[in-house]
Amino acid sequence: MEHPALITNEAVVFGLLMAILGGIFWAASEPRFKKFFAVIPALLLCYFVPSLLTNTGLVPKDTNIYFIASRYLLPASLVLLTISIDLKAVVGLGPKALIMFFTATFSVMVGGPLALLIVSWISPETVGGIGPDAVWRGFSTIAGSWIGGGANQAALYEVFKPSESIYSAMITVDVVVAEIWMAVILLGAGRADRVDAWLKADNRSVKELQGKMEEFLKRTARIPTLADAMKILGIAFGAVALSHAAGDFLAPWFTEHAPYTANFSFTSDFFWIVIIATTIGLLLSLTPARNLEGVGASRWGSVFIYILVGSIGMKMDLMEALSQPGLIGVGALWMTIHVLILVVVARLIKAPFFFLAVGSKANIGGAASAPVAAAAFHPSLAPVGVLLAVLGYALGTYGGWLAGLMMYAVSGDPSPLMLP
Repeated sequence: MEHPALITNEAVVFGLLMAILGGIFWAASEPRFKKFFAVIPALLLCYFVPSLLTNTGLVPKDTNIYFIASRYLLPASLVLLTISIDLKAVVGLGPKALIMFFTATFSVMVGGPLALLIVSWISPETVGGIGPDAVWRGFSTIAGSWIGGGANQAALYEVFKPSESIYSAMITVDVVVAEIWMAVILLGAGRADRVDAWLKADNRSVKELQGKMEEFLKRTARIPTLADAMKILGIAFGAVALSHAAGDFLAPWFTEHAPYTANFSFTSDFFWIVIIATTIGLLLSLTPARNLEGVGASRWGSVFIYILVGSIGMKMDLMEALSQPGLIGVGALWMTIHVLILVVVARLIKAPFFFLAVGSKANIGGAASAPVAAAAFHPSLAPVGVLLAVLGYALGTYGGWLAGLMMYAVSGDPSPLMLP
């Protein structure tokens, strides 16, 4: 029997989260902790320490903080992180970013069927089941999530119709395995130069973009005034309002008039919120508003991203992971196949670790995770993750559907592919 959380007031929960984030950044700024943070990056701690709040039962697992962070603070951060982007420099990153993105998509599609096939040889009962209780049906929804996002996962749930118990287990597998991989990426971001050397990668285009952004910041930097801070927040949350208004109109319109576009996530309001916020930021980057970077636009964007990171960490349920060891193992094997394929291709084309990490998280995590992974390398690189994540939304349902067909083929499930 699950015991109620000790603290249920969400204002208190949010205060605890902010105190944890503030404490981590205070420690990271202290010279005496320099060696510790050289090994464990602050971003990783902002991710894992908040998970202790839910895993110890101190706060409930179902707070609204993640919803607020993903719906309000994430679009605001997308605007502020893209407002200073140099679009020509992003295009100048070359084709390797797209190659790694599509490699990530392909490796998710083939990794799931391969993982199921391998585990069926070792422990067939782990991946068995018939009809709605067939494990492959649940994993097909993870394929949608890991290529696109939550909207794609929901679409494949309707297509393959796994039972509620199977689907609930898959939510746990999805979150736990994806977040462990995120932790590895954040650790790797702090050692990107060493990883690039091992990959024999040419990271000059990434370094050039970082250099251009740092030079732009030095050129426009000044001490911010209250008016500057209010302009930054006014633009950010004004864009959030426009994004939500557009989502409230466009998602229902496509649902009613073009329901087939659900395959592209056009019927998801969150999809339109991300698209509109990113577009507003990119358009503003072509105007004098770009100079707001000099008074800390991306710094505010990073604050919002870190709150999102902490709220994601609070969703991680370690006890649930322990209760589903077999399915977690299948998910871990699937993720291992995904990563191995990415590493092989990155070495072959000499792609920097940045492209590997962001290409992966643009699929596995989408707009909520890709900018976080990109910003771990440099705040100016966050828009690259956003743009690739949008592409993932378009591919998620189709890629997940094909992966589901392959999983059905290797599962040996005698029930019909499509259930009534």
